Amino acid sequence: MMALLSTTRLEAFYGDFQALFGIDFEIQQGEIVAMIGANGAGKSTFLKTVCGLLKAAPDAIVFDGAPIGGFAPGWIVQQGIAMVPEGRRLFPSLSVEENLLMGAYAKRAGPWNLDSVCALFPMLKEKSASPATALSGGQQQMTAIGRALMSNPKLLICDELSLGLAPVVVKEIYDALPRICSNGMTAIIVEQDIGMAQKVSSRLYCLQEGRVTLAGASDKLSREQISHAYFGV
Repeated sequence: MMALLSTTRLEAFYGDFQALFGIDFEIQQGEIVAMIGANGAGKSTFLKTVCGLLKAAPDAIVFDGAPIGGFAPGWIVQQGIAMVPEGRRLFPSLSVEENLLMGAYAKRAGPWNLDSVCALFPMLKEKSASPATALSGGQQQMTAIGRALMSNPKLLICDELSLGLAPVVVKEIYDALPRICSNGMTAIIVEQDIGMAQKVSSRLYCLQEGRVTLAGASDKLSREQISHAYFGV
């Protein structure tokens, strides 16, 4: 079966500094794959490179059967990849509804629109006219997820969903994940909570210093294996 997204010997650089060293990765249609690793391991760099924010060789990233490495981020969104970035990155001068509508600029057909996103997170309808700066951290995260869904992606990429959020809010967000993926959505989840990463995913990759140090079925990997791959000890 052809992967929806695959990378082959993927490298990435910040100027002269190399951040990724030959990353081989794949995810099948409808799968949820988690990516873990310490700060600076290369997780966010990997996501940015897939999304076109960092340069890559064209054939190093293949999405839906076509090479996309190095293409512009806007074009990649139109092909069906959307990211929920670390720190949410909402537009502070816009209302909640306006932030959501910004996600729909690609005009891709699909099940996600203002009504379905607000049904997923009812708070968004209640706060639709509020400025993004007036929201709590959890509400901002829900808005960022909704904005990504508004593009009706084939692949949803989530960078550090639980970062800085209270456990009850994290639970609410992850409780929505099965509904998000119920129509065949594919998702890559970068998560600092290893237990949560294993719980929500079918497979898991661990990165350390820009290299894959562990990959396998999430429910088959032991804490000892993960600890060794995560810390290198």
